[in-house]
Amino acid sequence: MEFLAGGRGEVRITRADVGKRVSVRRLTGGGEGPEAFTDAVGVLTSWDEGVLSITRRTGECVRVDESSLVAAKVVPAAPARRKVPAAAARELQEVAARGWPAVETERLGEWTLRASGGFTRRANSVLPLGDPGLPLEAALEHVGRWYGARGLPPVIAVATGRAETDAQLTARLAERGWADEAHTRVRIAALAPLADTGADTARVALSREPDADWLALYNRTGEGGPGQEVTEDALKVLTGGPSVWCATVRGADGRTAAIGRLVVDGRWAGFAAVEVAPDARRQGLATLVMAALAERALAEGASAAYLQVEADNTDALGFYDRLGFTDHHGYHYRRPRPDARR
Repeated sequence: MEFLAGGRGEVRITRADVGKRVSVRRLTGGGEGPEAFTDAVGVLTSWDEGVLSITRRTGECVRVDESSLVAAKVVPAAPARRKVPAAAARELQEVAARGWPAVETERLGEWTLRASGGFTRRANSVLPLGDPGLPLEAALEHVGRWYGARGLPPVIAVATGRAETDAQLTARLAERGWADEAHTRVRIAALAPLADTGADTARVALSREPDADWLALYNRTGEGGPGQEVTEDALKVLTGGPSVWCATVRGADGRTAAIGRLVVDGRWAGFAAVEVAPDARRQGLATLVMAALAERALAEGASAAYLQVEADNTDALGFYDRLGFTDHHGYHYRRPRPDARR
């Protein structure tokens, strides 16, 4: 960013730039003595009531008073790479957690306890990214009490498949009678090829929040179960994240034929909730949704894509294979059997 004398420049961003990567300088000094300036670079995730929220690559959220801005601009996107990105499992775990944020969280050492009224395992399970700060038995007792107070079962999401994942925790939970379930693959791809399909993405409508038709199609096969009303907690999860977009494709009859969800977080674009109505399948609509969301993510400066697929969903795995996604690591959930030793 170019600054004028004294650190002052031009504020070249507006609320319309929410979701883009920006660089800002703010005045943090004042009063007697020299002025002090602080810079922040990240995704502009909100601009409400005179306060900007900027999410850095690390996930740290910086809040900036609009009145303190002395310079700001959108950071041009780097040329999109066409190679599969390199990433550690922990980076992707943290990005995915920000992209599907729980309504309520609590830290236990380096573990994060997450609850969202039971909406999805991801948002209602422990994310263990290191040492809980307690002996394992004591940590599991705390987890049991915390989830029990919310009417939820204690569940821990354990990463597997790479050297830096949680093989030791997996073994220790298994020894204590915590059973495994819902094995899932985390898959990654270069972002640019997903947009380079030649599809007519003008057919895809993008919005910041899902409408009733979007929710109806998502809920048809989704996390809430057929016909179940989407809860307030579910909406908070679906619309939470650094920069969220919901895609909708309508058929010739005006009905919603396909949907998808995107969250942009720095270099990462996370895809989820890609659904096609049963009577609209085999028409390339899922590919169309992915292409439109990839274009949006590229425009916001992302270069890498990730998604999560249950290991037994062979149709989805085949579809994402054809789009160039490859396995990065896996995870599964552990919950205690009734006779488990915590």
